[in-house]
Amino acid sequence: MLLSMLPATFSYTQALEAGLPERQLYRLRDHGLIEPVGRGLYRRHDAQTADIDLIEVARRAPSATLCLTTALARHGLTDEIPSRIDVALPRGRHRPATTAPVAWHWFDPATFDTGRTELRLDPETSIGLYSPERSIIDAVRLRHREGPDVAYAALRRWLRRSDASPSKLLTMARRFPKAERPLREALEILL
Repeated sequence: MLLSMLPATFSYTQALEAGLPERQLYRLRDHGLIEPVGRGLYRRHDAQTADIDLIEVARRAPSATLCLTTALARHGLTDEIPSRIDVALPRGRHRPATTAPVAWHWFDPATFDTGRTELRLDPETSIGLYSPERSIIDAVRLRHREGPDVAYAALRRWLRRSDASPSKLLTMARRFPKAERPLREALEILL
């Protein structure tokens, strides 16, 4: 069957290019063998369980990176449960349309990859995720938007970890002038 030749998550165009006729694609959807993830994006029913919202974001914007409260929550540095997924894109990139609830943020392309890692969502899909250090720096840098309590609570939690390295955090913070001074002052108080 042509469906087994497609990746776990595939686009309408990929299905047609693989030789799956449009009518058969819709028949597969109607019979529950595939489910719509977003407009023109589908997922096979036999695919492993994954966060569908994150898969949609990753497929629509390959450079998408989880940031701010969403990244802090992924790293266990906040108890906040974001109502939207905080996603960073390099400044100048187009914001894609998604059905997932996303708060888009545009970061400077010169520092966009600083502290960026990959989070595997399924065998074919991954999304960017900022490291705990970068997430704290961004929360401090954007504390006027996120709230200072979120930033400093995350910093306190991070400092309790055995692998926390304040010098590594400050070295990374030098690339973000708006965050370095307040971060240094907070560390002086907390340490």
